[in-house]
Amino acid sequence: MPVQSQGARNPRREPALTDDEILLGIGLTVVLAVGSQVLASRLRVPALIVLLPAGFTAGALTDVIHPDRLLGPDFSALVSLSVAVILYDAGLGLDFRHLTGRVRRVVGRLLLFGVVLTWAATVGLAPVLLDVPLAVAVMLGVILVVSGPTVVGPLLDYVRPTDKVRRILIWEGSLIDPVGALLGALVFHSLLAGSFQVGKGFLFGEFFLSTAVGLAGGAVGTGLLWLALRTLRLGESLGTLAQLATVIAVSAGCDIVVDDTGLIAAIVTGLAVANIPGFDMPARRPFFETLVQLIIGLLFISISASVTPASVTPVLLPALGLIAVLVLLVRPLVAYASTRGMGLTGGERAFIGWMAPRGIVAASTASAFSATLVDKGLEGASKILPVTFLVIVGTVLLYALTAAPVAARLGVVRPARTRPLLVGGDPWVIDLGRSLKSAGLDVLMWAGLERQREQIEEAGLELAPGELLATATDPEARLEGVTAVFLLTDDDDFNALASVVVQDSVEGPVYRVGPPHASHGVIAPYTGGDILFGRALVRHTLADRYGQGARFVVVAASDVLPSGHDTLFVVRADGRLDPVTEAHAVTPRAGDTVVLLGPRPPGRAEGAAAP
Repeated sequence: MPVQSQGARNPRREPALTDDEILLGIGLTVVLAVGSQVLASRLRVPALIVLLPAGFTAGALTDVIHPDRLLGPDFSALVSLSVAVILYDAGLGLDFRHLTGRVRRVVGRLLLFGVVLTWAATVGLAPVLLDVPLAVAVMLGVILVVSGPTVVGPLLDYVRPTDKVRRILIWEGSLIDPVGALLGALVFHSLLAGSFQVGKGFLFGEFFLSTAVGLAGGAVGTGLLWLALRTLRLGESLGTLAQLATVIAVSAGCDIVVDDTGLIAAIVTGLAVANIPGFDMPARRPFFETLVQLIIGLLFISISASVTPASVTPVLLPALGLIAVLVLLVRPLVAYASTRGMGLTGGERAFIGWMAPRGIVAASTASAFSATLVDKGLEGASKILPVTFLVIVGTVLLYALTAAPVAARLGVVRPARTRPLLVGGDPWVIDLGRSLKSAGLDVLMWAGLERQREQIEEAGLELAPGELLATATDPEARLEGVTAVFLLTDDDDFNALASVVVQDSVEGPVYRVGPPHASHGVIAPYTGGDILFGRALVRHTLADRYGQGARFVVVAASDVLPSGHDTLFVVRADGRLDPVTEAHAVTPRAGDTVVLLGPRPPGRAEGAAAP
């Protein structure tokens, strides 16, 4: 991105900050970035809802966190490299195995129609609403076409829509960011080359050159990471550092050749690492994700601090009008055109039409491009950043407050009912699966041995694909549709290892059955975590009691619980599964169902619910 100072506050007209003020500004920025995200997590709202007003307020009350005064013209370059790291991280989460068939076509249409229609609407409305020349409208239009995984992802985690809808929106948000940044860079340089005459300086050759440079940078980054992660087999710490260094170096190199091509290189590298077989990816959590979260916080605090109240006030009402058109007209039209004939339900199509928040790429490109255009004397360019800021705040706030009730009204929210995955194929595990199914749960099972898999199917239980657990070892994989995992195999070390590996692949808890107290296992006795059923019902105890005739019994909580039975699970009235663990005792309530282990009552079949 261009390296220029922000025109809204010209640091050359203000005294330089002292060393103490710089230290205070850096410390305050970090505290606001982290504190805002902590507060947002406690309030269960997207972090941007807190980050943007926090940065704006701090910027209005003090000058010490203003990025141009802290970092000067270096801020724009740091923003570009930071966004590259964010997009690389987003690319790591995109598995092409999940982008197939109609989902792929929907995403492609969303990108095409979203860019064209959003840009056209903004170009048509901005001169009327904001009283800006056509050149500024064109620049603002390409800035606002982006969405972004850093905004969409947290919103979807909160709403919990169906897996198909989630995949479509995450892919769209991740791919539209580099496209929008590239288009923004091309329009920016075209305006400069054409002396702000729209179309005069635009060269299609530059577009193809930029794309080629970004793809070449992605290829170089992929090769370097293959060397680091596959050939040298660096461990988790060095492998994470190698990823960070590679992304920054390749993105910087591409930006030196052609502005903003580093963003393309970053996401191409992430996509390649996530999808090329053979990459020995280190478990990048928690450091890499922590770094990305910190970067996002710092960027939003810094950029929003650059927006002054004096610049926002004149464009507030016109910006609200632009937001209304983008949200109520443009996005639904884009979604309708993109999803027509793609096999989605009416509710899924409508929800896709109600989810297009703007994020970090819009903020960073607006910050960089508007500053240079202001310095070059383009009339109305000073409105680009405050309008973009208001669009980000308005869309994020609107979707954050309405996405959950809208998704519920449209019927695209995954039910609260737990869908457990039971891993193991011993007779007692299969019988437990039958009991949970009889309690009304949609049970999924997995086992490694072919005979056990046959027995699972013979018991009438759904068998997970054979590669399920192998897929879950990928740090970026998701066990879609699974909301709780119970590791119940007869290999305690496997259970312990799997509980650590698959934790980040499940939208819910992962439990393991306890090892024998005197176990000499390599891992299981020394691994932490909450033990399923507590220390009194470890794996061999369960198997022995089952072999001696004990059975699982499903009864209503309102019944008198039989004596001599151990409570294992409570299935709540809404379908949530609440297991007994070493650290967590459960109390049945009216309407709940209880799964017990003990002598089978006479005349009751195994796994049968109480009348």
